[in-house]
Amino acid sequence: MTKSELGLIGDAELVEELSQLTTQAARMRARMADIMAELDRRRCARRPPHPTPTR
Repeated sequence: MTKSELGLIGDAELVEELSQLTTQAARMRARMADIMAELDRRRCARRPPHPTPTR
């Protein structure tokens, strides 16, 4: 959407669009966090256990 198009839209519509985009961004951030946590869990599961030091 261009700046000239934004000038044609009313305040209520702009606020609604902003609200929707904010909600989408929050969902995307949450999904990214879930994916990163899953990748970390998988990486840790593949890592061989550390040998116990003997004295």
